[in-house]
Amino acid sequence: MKAYVDENCIGCGACASICPEVFRMNDEGLAEAYVDPVPSEHEEGAQEAADSCPVDAIHLE
Repeated sequence: MKAYVDENCIGCGACASICPEVFRMNDEGLAEAYVDPVPSEHEEGAQEAADSCPVDAIHLE
């Protein structure tokens, strides 16, 4: 599974709080997925983060 955050990110930090093993906040205050691919043990957390994103900026493939 791959994860990425698109340009709709508003920097709320929910994904980084829910799944810090995959998402972090960058220097611009926006989220980014920093592991590729998502380790299998963190796929559920990545999905929860995506489902919690208020602007649907997280995509999982």
